[in-house]
Amino acid sequence: MGGAVWVAIAATIGNFLQGWDNATIAGAVLYIKKEFNLESDPKMEGLLLAMSLIGSTVITTCSGSVADWLGRRIMMILSSICFFICGLIMLWSPNIYVLLLARLVDGFGGGLAVTLVPLYISETAPTETRGLLNTFPQFAVSTGMFLSYCMVFGMSLAETPNWRLMLGVLVIPSVLYFVLAVFYLPESPRWLVSKGRMAEAKKVLQQLRGMEDVSAELALLVEGLQVGTDATVEEYIIEPDTGLTDDHDPAAAKDEIKLYGSEEGHTWVARPVTGQSMLGIASRHGSIQNPNVPLVDPLVTLFGSVHERLPDQGSNFLNFGSMFSTGGKDTKNEEWDVENIHRDDDDDYARDDDDDYVRDEENIQTPLMSRQTTSMGKTNATPGGSMFGSIKGGSFVDGGGIGGGWQLAWQWTENEGVNGKKGGGGFKRIYLHQEMESDSKRGSIVSVPGGDVTGENESFRAAALVSQPAVCPPKELTDQHVIGPSMAHPSESVGRGSSWRDLMEPGVRRALVVGIGIQFLEQFSGISGVLSYTPQILQQAGVSDMLSNLGLEPASASLLLSGFIALLMLPSIAVAMRLMDVSGRRTLLLTTIPPLILSLLVLVLVNLIETSSIVHAVMSTVSLLLYICFFMMAFAPVPNILCAEIFPTRVRGVCIAICALTFWISDIIVTDTLPLLLNSVGIAGVFGIYAVFAVIAWVFIFLKVPETKGMPLEVITEFFALGAKKITD
Repeated sequence: MGGAVWVAIAATIGNFLQGWDNATIAGAVLYIKKEFNLESDPKMEGLLLAMSLIGSTVITTCSGSVADWLGRRIMMILSSICFFICGLIMLWSPNIYVLLLARLVDGFGGGLAVTLVPLYISETAPTETRGLLNTFPQFAVSTGMFLSYCMVFGMSLAETPNWRLMLGVLVIPSVLYFVLAVFYLPESPRWLVSKGRMAEAKKVLQQLRGMEDVSAELALLVEGLQVGTDATVEEYIIEPDTGLTDDHDPAAAKDEIKLYGSEEGHTWVARPVTGQSMLGIASRHGSIQNPNVPLVDPLVTLFGSVHERLPDQGSNFLNFGSMFSTGGKDTKNEEWDVENIHRDDDDDYARDDDDDYVRDEENIQTPLMSRQTTSMGKTNATPGGSMFGSIKGGSFVDGGGIGGGWQLAWQWTENEGVNGKKGGGGFKRIYLHQEMESDSKRGSIVSVPGGDVTGENESFRAAALVSQPAVCPPKELTDQHVIGPSMAHPSESVGRGSSWRDLMEPGVRRALVVGIGIQFLEQFSGISGVLSYTPQILQQAGVSDMLSNLGLEPASASLLLSGFIALLMLPSIAVAMRLMDVSGRRTLLLTTIPPLILSLLVLVLVNLIETSSIVHAVMSTVSLLLYICFFMMAFAPVPNILCAEIFPTRVRGVCIAICALTFWISDIIVTDTLPLLLNSVGIAGVFGIYAVFAVIAWVFIFLKVPETKGMPLEVITEFFALGAKKITD
């Protein structure tokens, strides 16, 4: 995990530059207005601040598709170059029009950073810490703001503050960002897999995870190439294999999955529970539609059911290690080295169509899923197929899973269509996860294909998300190499690429509703306007006048308070970093938005009711501080985290660009109209509007936004596809 942490920190330098620039322009505009006579021209002042947002909007329209084409790393390098160029231009800026051009280029850099860094971190981070690492960008933004306010405050104490120098300092950290992006940051392994560059993806994963065996996760990335699979949720009972089913009911053996442990004779069997609905887990909680709140999206209920059934921390797990299936043949009792075995039948194996593909090193000659170096006994494989892995006495051991306690496996079944042809066989892809222990687990009777089985201490329930593999080889290939479907190179899927038709898949459409909605409501809850105009808001509140008794100019006093507020953002984001993977994204949002609304209402009342100047200044400052802190705990980082999690790999860049476009357009509207709103409805009216949108945001999140913590990206998108299809059927 250490590699992923340092990579995330290096990537967030772009977000640091964005925060630095936002705070610098917020302070420098106090002096720019005087030099260019903008006090009487609020439209030009609003355009100056909104110009970077316009640049971000323009670059975002193509950033997603270009990132899917060229890669995430190249776009971050381009972002650093944009920051460097705009810093040079702002250091010069002979007139307002050149400054507007510099702000436009600055928007290009910021737009790429905001759009792609969360995407990049989500695609490189381990499942268990993805929320934590994806909170780094917001922490970097706030750190940049705090340090920038410190710099601007120090410069404001000079007799003639130099706003050009304030803005031009951006050149220095942008050089650091460029160096790290070029020489340190690797390409996203998911993007590499999507381009068929499997060996490179493996090396990156080994670097990020600090381990040699990354075969399970590599296979997961291959499975994530497919959009809109037809999945079902099923339930299994996993218990020691007694062999009774094989002896008494051979037909039941077709549906069971055997799990082989590290010791000879230590075998478990997973048997599907009969009589389950298509939505498996959710059905045990009643209808997928929440009867108490009928308007709640069924996807929210489905995701919630999964999380409710997860085991408590510290409970016993079974870890199946790196699993793969057989096609009805006995496997040899030997160890496999998936990267070094030389095959004589190369010509029959899947090829890569890329011209620069190096056959001996790049092309996958062997399966992506490998057997761990364990001693196997005779498999006695059944027609239902078998999966192999490492089981250590029933207790959880972090091994060859795909993250978050999930396991990826395949099952070979006969009489299923392959490539549209009947009469052969086919693989099922299975995402497996143990469920929470219930009070009725021990001693309960569960219906399984082999008859009623008593759920003794060693048996437990497991949820399984079952669908067709993304890459399914022909039967002659599986007969030759009896391992599993992801042994096939994903060149066919890579060649097809993404299309706008993929955006019409039910799961993708549903995810876009969530992503676009939460980005829109985040901005209209007012954070961008508040942060851009914090010094002026504090001036209107009278705080600067109160601090003038300390000998500070009003502008310096407001900058000092702004820096103090930016400093207090950091512990708020630290709380989010601690809870993002514990409480979850949805819970954090629903918990922090109500006090955020309350702080806005206090700001409205303070500015409507006549009070003394000191009371007015103190209440305004405290309420503004609480608003920003509660916003930073969840509403600031979560929308970008969610948008980086809920879309399939093939269309992730395009979909995130659509959500980011919503973000920037909303940001432009909020920032550009704030000076006009302050002049027309006053500060109380502005905060009242923000409070209304915050209430709408809470309702939207409660009804539409599911919980995604602890789930691999590919499992999240599979659940979106499953839930959306069942809802629309």
